Amino acid sequence: MHEMSIVQALLDRVEAEAEAHAASAVVVVRVAIGTQSGVEPDLVRSAFDLARAGTRCAEAELVIRSVEAVWACVACARPLAAGERLRCPRCGAPARLASGDEILLERLELEVA
Repeated sequence: MHEMSIVQALLDRVEAEAEAHAASAVVVVRVAIGTQSGVEPDLVRSAFDLARAGTRCAEAELVIRSVEAVWACVACARPLAAGERLRCPRCGAPARLASGDEILLERLELEVA
C-alpha cells in the first residue's frame, strides 16, 4: 500500500510546518487528491489514522478534496469535455492531462500559543 508512504511524507511535511510555526498541535490537514493520481482517498484516510499516533496530528481532522481529471489540447490549450476523444476536435493535436494527477497539501490549521 503506497498510500502509507504518501501519508508518512505528508506527516513529515506537516510536522516540519508545525515546528516552524511553534504549533503545539495540528487541528486540520487539507489535501487535494486527483482522480488520476493512483491514490485511493479511503486508503489515505486509513493510513493517516494509523500513522498520526504520537504526532502533533494525533487529533487532527483530515479533509480530502477530490480533483477531477481535466484534459487539454497541447497545441491550442482547449479543454476537452469528459469522455471526449483525447485529440483536439479543433486542431487535431493530442491532449495532455492538465490536472487531476496531483496530491497536494493545501492548508493546515495549527494550534499556536
